[in-house]
Amino acid sequence: MSTPQAAPLRRTPGFRNFWASRAVSGLGSAITTVALPVLVFQQSGSPLLVSLVAAADTLPYLAFGLVAGAIADRVDRRALMIAADCLSALCLASVPIAWALGVLTVGHIVLVAFLASSLSLFFDAGVYGFVPEIVGKESLAQANSAIYGAETVVRIAGNALAGALIALFRPAGTLALDALSFVVSALFIRAVTGTAAAREERAAAVRPGLRESVREGLRFLAGHPTLRVLTVVGTLQSFAGGAIVGQLVVFADRVLGIHGSDGRIGLLFMAWSAGGIGGSLLLPRLRRRFEAFPLLLWVLPVGALLGLVVVLTTDWRIAVPALTVWGSAYLVVVVNTMTYSQEVTPPALQGRVNTTRRMLSSGLGVPLGALVASSVTVAAGIRAGMATAVVSITLAAAVVWVVRLRGLRGAVPEA
Repeated sequence: MSTPQAAPLRRTPGFRNFWASRAVSGLGSAITTVALPVLVFQQSGSPLLVSLVAAADTLPYLAFGLVAGAIADRVDRRALMIAADCLSALCLASVPIAWALGVLTVGHIVLVAFLASSLSLFFDAGVYGFVPEIVGKESLAQANSAIYGAETVVRIAGNALAGALIALFRPAGTLALDALSFVVSALFIRAVTGTAAAREERAAAVRPGLRESVREGLRFLAGHPTLRVLTVVGTLQSFAGGAIVGQLVVFADRVLGIHGSDGRIGLLFMAWSAGGIGGSLLLPRLRRRFEAFPLLLWVLPVGALLGLVVVLTTDWRIAVPALTVWGSAYLVVVVNTMTYSQEVTPPALQGRVNTTRRMLSSGLGVPLGALVASSVTVAAGIRAGMATAVVSITLAAAVVWVVRLRGLRGAVPEA
């Protein structure tokens, strides 16, 4: 059945504090996303090391994804998130301190990038179970959309502010602002209330060993027909996202005639991000009318069609609105999949199941999409490289339609 009308989240104890923590931390991280590669390039002059810092964003999911989920399901999630925020603040603050002392090295920066991403993974592992605890499953679509929408807005703002802040504070000094944002985030998380009963329930549960905990999460994910299909769809969707973002600058240069410092390149990236804001506003309305799986039957083909428009056009005035609506469809699929997973996963398994799912999508799908698209671009041209994203989303649409037509959709309840 579709998701019922939920109470406004502003009346939900604790959610406003959690939402504020995500907005503040997201703004700081958006600034660092720009400042950190600039700092590495200034220190080393090496494009390879810049790519290594970018890869540090997704590598922790492959390295620690299963373990992080198991730990999040065994400890107090609120305490885990506060600890992750505090350690992230210390980690990032070490860069401007080392820079001020004249001892900053490239190795230090790369290590900080990896550690900060790893701590973010453990924070996220706690979030998957924490949000259902504070809002209830009936409000998950609304809550996730509010969180993703805020993160998208602050990402755009942070990217826009980054240039001015880097000029004012230098790249290393700018990271101090992100460190401060983690401290503020931890204070907001500490103020969240309303999860004591859930913490006590999990504390009283029998806990198997860490290895068995990991296996439990894998068994649930592999044994749930709908969730298993949605994990495949999410990985294909993330593959497309990696291909789009990774090749957008090249596509703008070679197809749309937007070169170098032309300000219209910013419009393309803003269009994709702005589409995410639209998708976050749209999803709660769609989930009140449609179940999670049937929603994908129509949103995925729409995304594939819009992707085809982008690939075939040579006019940036067509590409910008098409990218915006494509971005909306993309985020609807991402948040819809996550929301459904949280709805059907038992509270004690939230961290393991959702971190594993994210490991496959973000940890595997995004870098693989970027790598394949760049390889295809080199071999067959930029249109072919961008088309890998369209092919991936088309495959995702084909998967859900085949499953639907074969009747597997009814194998499990829809939460």
